[in-house]
Amino acid sequence: MIQNVGDVDRLVRIAAGVGLIVPAMIGLIGPIGWVGTIVLATGLLRVCPAYLAFGVRTNKAKSGSASRDEGARK
Repeated sequence: MIQNVGDVDRLVRIAAGVGLIVPAMIGLIGPIGWVGTIVLATGLLRVCPAYLAFGVRTNKAKSGSASRDEGARK
């Protein structure tokens, strides 16, 4: 699976996911808090489907892969 979520992005997603899920579990916010499960999952799996759709990557390319990608695009 292609990983497109970087380290900082991952930590923010995990914190935001937990920050939404916990208040939803204890009843402080409504059902919208359960959206945090999606945010948490994208952070844990390091894959964001929206990033895939738009070709966005927040992680660093592995060494050598950038030159192979450039050759494939030409």
